[in-house]
Amino acid sequence: MPRVSFREDRCKGCGLCITACPKKIISFSDRLNIKGYHPATVTEEKMKECIGCASCGKMCPDCVITVEK
Repeated sequence: MPRVSFREDRCKGCGLCITACPKKIISFSDRLNIKGYHPATVTEEKMKECIGCASCGKMCPDCVITVEK
């Protein structure tokens, strides 16, 4: 099963990963990170739907996302 992880402390909340995800499983967190942004995240429940395409990681301008297969 693929696994996506976000370095939420570095995320600036641009949302590019959210639009790039073909399964639409990424969303903004309700809490703020250290920079004051709502970081992108995937819940454990939605992680099961991930296909490991890494589109989110390719779109991220700050290299915040890691996709493991």
